[in-house]
Amino acid sequence: MDNGSTKQTVVLFPGGGVGHVGPMTQLAKVFLGHGYDVTMVLIEPPIKSTDSGAGFIERVAASNPSITFHVLPPIPPPDFASSPKHPFLLMIEFMRQYNEKLESFLCSIPRARLHSLVVDMFCTHAIDVAAKLGVPVYTFFASGAGVLAVFTQLPALLAGRRTGLKELGDTPLEFLGVPPMPASHLVRELLEDPEDELCRTMMNTWKRNTDTHGVLVNTFCSLESRALQAFRDPLCVPGRVLPPVYSIGPLVAKGGSGEDEEGAERPECLAWLDAQPERSVVFLCWGSKGSLPEEQIKEIAAGLERSGQRFLWVVRTPAGSYDTKRYLEQRPEPDLDALLPEGFLERTKGRGFVLKSWAPQADILTHPATGAFVTHCGWNSTLEAIAAGVPMLCWPLGAEQKINKVLMTADMGVGVELEGYNAGLVKAEEIEAKVKLVLESEEGRGLGERAAERKKEAEEALKDGGSSRAAFLRFLSDVENLRA
Repeated sequence: MDNGSTKQTVVLFPGGGVGHVGPMTQLAKVFLGHGYDVTMVLIEPPIKSTDSGAGFIERVAASNPSITFHVLPPIPPPDFASSPKHPFLLMIEFMRQYNEKLESFLCSIPRARLHSLVVDMFCTHAIDVAAKLGVPVYTFFASGAGVLAVFTQLPALLAGRRTGLKELGDTPLEFLGVPPMPASHLVRELLEDPEDELCRTMMNTWKRNTDTHGVLVNTFCSLESRALQAFRDPLCVPGRVLPPVYSIGPLVAKGGSGEDEEGAERPECLAWLDAQPERSVVFLCWGSKGSLPEEQIKEIAAGLERSGQRFLWVVRTPAGSYDTKRYLEQRPEPDLDALLPEGFLERTKGRGFVLKSWAPQADILTHPATGAFVTHCGWNSTLEAIAAGVPMLCWPLGAEQKINKVLMTADMGVGVELEGYNAGLVKAEEIEAKVKLVLESEEGRGLGERAAERKKEAEEALKDGGSSRAAFLRFLSDVENLRA
């Protein structure tokens, strides 16, 4: 791998957000394991927040001393609060303005040492920088192959339409490589008018994901073989040959990764789990940003109480709705007494544990007492549960999570749907019934067995000779051919 006596440097550019820096850090470890130097280029977050995301980068940097972190010189952030534009558009524009600074940084690395630039799915504007400098550029798609397959085929579907997809309601749309997808399950912003600036920008972003020399996807072959095959089908994007897609996952945070300070006390929730029987606890968490309305929190409490099952529940301060303006804001700690039904904590003492705001999710999922996971179906959470062999109760909120839900329930067989999320309220009876189903019933046992099988497949994929390991070696050899 050495070029003379100096190692080659891979530059990773993850864009914004905990959900993107986390998986890219896992990708960095794979490069390090193959003998490369890795520099992760970051931009100052445009909104200073003190919630679970703040300090995340510092924690990641402190616990990964072998990765070099380089923060680009800051530029003035957009005014999210007063701009009439959608925050996504402002964010994409803001990141594009960093192209010049990214170019200067790449030029500071001796050309013979610069191996490749790997950009996040939202940093496709940086492809132009790599093209200008003649550097091999690849996309890292932090979601799964099924979502990439849908996004890659969407522009052609929308190109012929005058109106948005919203009017199709739950009409199933056919895409290569995935089960039929209800139109309502696509990313909300894509359902509007195809001529809308937000819709056009998103479409362009998805199209450019496959404008690189190849796409690294955080998945593994046996989990999404149909979707991965779709990219090699000439009908996927008629008239266009897609670049290679490499499934190199699952890249997930390991439990007990030491991301807390050395000698830190074991979190109380893990000590509580230690005292519970194997596979007896349902863990409820909606990602680093997801939060639910107050009425919904009360329904969950009622459902959990009636189910009689053990639970570990992350409760956040309710958001008015799951919209992007709120999504970017910092959220205060929840007032449990006001949110939960009177006497709930007292009545469920011992068999329930409620956490405010943050949970060591990877540690909880890999704990032997955890038997089910109520999740918003974000891809990182989904993969963490698959790697831990934990079956899921699917409750998508936004982004591409409904697409993931279809894949998890209809394709991978690792989850069941909690009905009602699409109408805005999952009832207590539904929560009670589904929690019992997964933890107690024959159907739940089958789900658990499939989840255990997937866990084994995930481990196999990452071993020497496994599919993900082989895909990564194929990627390295393809880069070498480009550089030759």
